[in-house]
Amino acid sequence: MKLFASIYLVVGAFGSLAVAATPELNALAREIDRVESIREIKDVQRQFSQLAGSGRWKNMADLFSTNGTLIWGNETTTGQSSIQAWLKRDAGNMDGINPGSMNTVVSENPVVNLVVDGKSAKARWNGLRFSGDGRGGTKIQGGIYENEYVLTDKGWKLSLLHYNALYAGPYKGGWRNVGGGLPIIPYHFTPEGSGIVIPPAEGVAPSTNATVGQLAHRIARMNDEDEVRNLQHAYGYYVDRRMWPDVVDLFTPDAVYQIENVGRWDGPDEIRAGVEELMGPAGLTQGINNDHQIFSLIVNVDPNGKEAVARGIQISMLGNANTRAASWEFGVFRNHYVKEDGIWKIDVVDLVPVVVADYKEGWGNGGTGERPHYEHPFINITSSRRKDLKDLGNGTTTDLADLQRRLARSAAYDGAENQSHAYGYLLDDLDCARMGTLFAKRGHKASPFAGFFITPERVRDACFASYGMNRSALRNSISFHWRPQPVVLVSEDGRSATLRARLLQPSTSTTKAGSFNGAIYHDQMVLEDGKWRLWSVTIDEFYWESPSWEGGWSAANPRNKSEPDPAPAAWTKKYPPDISIAAVGDRESTFRDPEDVVPISQSSKWASASILLARMCTV
Repeated sequence: MKLFASIYLVVGAFGSLAVAATPELNALAREIDRVESIREIKDVQRQFSQLAGSGRWKNMADLFSTNGTLIWGNETTTGQSSIQAWLKRDAGNMDGINPGSMNTVVSENPVVNLVVDGKSAKARWNGLRFSGDGRGGTKIQGGIYENEYVLTDKGWKLSLLHYNALYAGPYKGGWRNVGGGLPIIPYHFTPEGSGIVIPPAEGVAPSTNATVGQLAHRIARMNDEDEVRNLQHAYGYYVDRRMWPDVVDLFTPDAVYQIENVGRWDGPDEIRAGVEELMGPAGLTQGINNDHQIFSLIVNVDPNGKEAVARGIQISMLGNANTRAASWEFGVFRNHYVKEDGIWKIDVVDLVPVVVADYKEGWGNGGTGERPHYEHPFINITSSRRKDLKDLGNGTTTDLADLQRRLARSAAYDGAENQSHAYGYLLDDLDCARMGTLFAKRGHKASPFAGFFITPERVRDACFASYGMNRSALRNSISFHWRPQPVVLVSEDGRSATLRARLLQPSTSTTKAGSFNGAIYHDQMVLEDGKWRLWSVTIDEFYWESPSWEGGWSAANPRNKSEPDPAPAAWTKKYPPDISIAAVGDRESTFRDPEDVVPISQSSKWASASILLARMCTV
């Protein structure tokens, strides 16, 4: 990777020196700063979303630099005090404070790019906002953020939050396009740049006062953060499929699972009994939707390296198409994790439901059930990762090459995630030419109901064959490709990764209410010529669908068989795939949980079923 090239050259020459304040150590310290910066920038945006749910306007405004600017649609506000007032005024009674009110804000799918000097950055995010005043008033908003961030003496801050409104509407009747045809929101990144999260630093690295042990500690903390994030996200996928043996496998022997106003269960046996009572027996049958989607997750690993906490937003879309029943659950969790024998496990799940609502009625009147009595503490993201870290002392490697490899693994996590989300944005805009550029030289993409296309040029031209070349600058409708809740498994050398992510597909139109669909991606990324590139993109679609906003996911009609469509897509006759779906045959068709229950997937038999990734590897 180019950003680490100079370090590789130096470390290759000097190997496992007993390191003092050398140019090699200075260079390593600078690169650690830059990788940590990417995490801190993401946490600023995630914190913004979490604070909004509790009406913490001053805390939200404090996330901006002194002269930071907020642009929301056609309104512009500058300065922390003005931003605080605007946020409060904009929310009104839909603030998450008034009885029955809700203000769930989600920021997901970041593409973050650090500027060369490491002191500023830009990022693109998808945004969704679900609001209600508890007295019948509701609002749903969706759009794209193109934000800017700056490093201050108080850490990373927003210098510009720019929300571009694309769709909005009340719960009853649903959302539609804002202002008719929708424009393409300008990108801060290029297809070439999306794969370079951190550009190569320029000039001589400044001298560091850190010891090699302190630097090793900071790297270990980032590696642990990746594993905890993977653990929480994988846990969510197991819950979705009611894979209870696998779920309880992720817990410590004395774990606690608690939901406010619902109950508490102690130990794996009680936890399994509790989740079965709440969500049903192991294994999903056709027609059941049990999605518990995780957003805006902030992970904080304790300096002791043995404990961690994570706080996030959970939005559950639950239902039974056989009985036409469906519901929403909005909540906030703050979980605790411990490392046992080198493996991270869940020690406490602590979920506070904010609103539970029947799908037909919505959340306008505050939903059903008892309101929460307490709020989870927020994670302090302003306490720098770079301070108060002890020297790991005896047993700490002084091999800079090994430390560089460990750092490269966390940099790879962010690189793979960046490229995953860049793909989603370019596909939203049907920008076939630039989307194809995201792929490696021999990268390949599965086009649904068609087959696999190999090389960037073939991926590009298949997209053109499917969607056409004369796309309007203003779109009457868009199906978005959110790719949240990633589980990213990075190779030991930090040069490749496997990524599992959701497809959450909100759609919008000028003529009818929008809707949601859900599926799963199972992809691979590779570092090629110093840039992260897509090696393989496959999708298992759809797990669930909303045929209409009014009916939601419970209005889907069950499939009677799991086969590909009888005929491939018509365009494939003019532009056939390199490998057809028929030629591939069954893929991963034997995947089952330990009790050999019927798998959830309602998608076609041939599609990639995406192996669930839960086992965390130590570095």
